[in-house]
Amino acid sequence: MRRLLCVALLLSLSGCTVRPAPARWVTPSPPPPTIAPHLAQVTPLSPLPLPRGTLDVSRQEVTYNRQGRVLRTVIWQPATTAKVPAVVFSHGLNGTPESFEPLLTAWAAAGFAVIAPAYPNTTRSAPRLDVYDVLNQPADASFVLRQVLAGPLGNRIDGTRLAAAGHSAGAITTVGLFTADRDARLHAGIILAGSGLGVGTAFTGTPASLLFVHGDADPMVSYASGKATYDVVPWSKAMLTVPGGNHNDPYLRPDMRSFTEVRTVTLAFLRLSLYGDLSARRQLPHSSSSFDDQL
Repeated sequence: MRRLLCVALLLSLSGCTVRPAPARWVTPSPPPPTIAPHLAQVTPLSPLPLPRGTLDVSRQEVTYNRQGRVLRTVIWQPATTAKVPAVVFSHGLNGTPESFEPLLTAWAAAGFAVIAPAYPNTTRSAPRLDVYDVLNQPADASFVLRQVLAGPLGNRIDGTRLAAAGHSAGAITTVGLFTADRDARLHAGIILAGSGLGVGTAFTGTPASLLFVHGDADPMVSYASGKATYDVVPWSKAMLTVPGGNHNDPYLRPDMRSFTEVRTVTLAFLRLSLYGDLSARRQLPHSSSSFDDQL
């Protein structure tokens, strides 16, 4: 079974972040899901004072080693004396943390520390890209988060307000943090152009709020596979459909209108989930055709 899952990952994720896949690749869709009859509501966090205005952002790199797996990690930190929530972000196959800098620095400037590891066998600089290694990445993400919290930066992060996010193979990594490799510290998650392929959809542990974002013209990770995974999430959740959105532009290109929408919605979701800011709901879309809101 594991081998079959890995083959499916190979077919669906080759070149997923930066280099568009050839048209011959076909992403397999999972079977129709059994939708949970009711959703387990997430216990809201107490309100935390929001930063005033846009914060300056500093960037630093640290390197961790998990049993021989070298994890270069980029951290974007907002300039504030208060402890802030944090998001661990996972890039896609053939990607880097820096590829997502426009989006991740926007999160940091709004008051979130962003922790972004470069995975050893799927980052752009890897000697040989290994799509099978995606299945090891949820454990990498948890390890990096643990190391950051235990180090000097941990004094500037509120360890009770943590989320995970990722794109494509990194979104699959993120789903894994709520399924097979559940990280109990996580209160929220953002899945950008991802699915449960390879890591399963057996969501487990304390309920967490999840936001899915998917372009309905994504040729690499099909919209149907992302929607099928979203449908079986048994917790508070929302899904933004990007009309005409492909696999990369809504997350990587600040000149695109879709990027602006993704930035706005993800920030509102993070403020609502990690700052307990109920007013952030006003920044969420009201169109039922593009935004399914079950938060």
